[in-house]
Amino acid sequence: MTVFVTVGSQKFQFDRLLKALDDLVSQGRITDSLYAQTGYSTYKVKNFPCTPFLDRDRFDAQMDQADMVITHGGTGVIINAVKKGKKVIAVPRLARYGEHVDDHQLQLLDQFSESGLICKWQDCDTLDEAIEMAKHTDYRSYRSNTSALIDSIDAFIRSSL
Repeated sequence: MTVFVTVGSQKFQFDRLLKALDDLVSQGRITDSLYAQTGYSTYKVKNFPCTPFLDRDRFDAQMDQADMVITHGGTGVIINAVKKGKKVIAVPRLARYGEHVDDHQLQLLDQFSESGLICKWQDCDTLDEAIEMAKHTDYRSYRSNTSALIDSIDAFIRSSL
């Protein structure tokens, strides 16, 4: 299985996730092919290829080639991956580790998880278990609500005229 790891491009590190994945690969607990976009993280990955940033085309190509995406709790990357039919494991950035200013990603990932779209995982040291579980789990397909929203706004405007 090919796994694309992305931690986003905001000016926050996500060393905790990258170090855990690096350790699990080193221990032989993850044998899948990983490639990571590390963003502003300071941890230097040793056991799988990575780059700090990818342009949009290379980012999309990495995601297209992947069977699974491991990411932070960023809405954009999660929706993009789910739309492309990728299995997603999302790990929330937490304020106590200096990974974000607050813990809003916990609530966001709860919503995605409760909707059956992704695997929310908090224990980085057991990400190998999350990968194995996600491989054997069928997640719901993403359905956009955009047209229903547009119809609702249109109906409101028409009724106001």
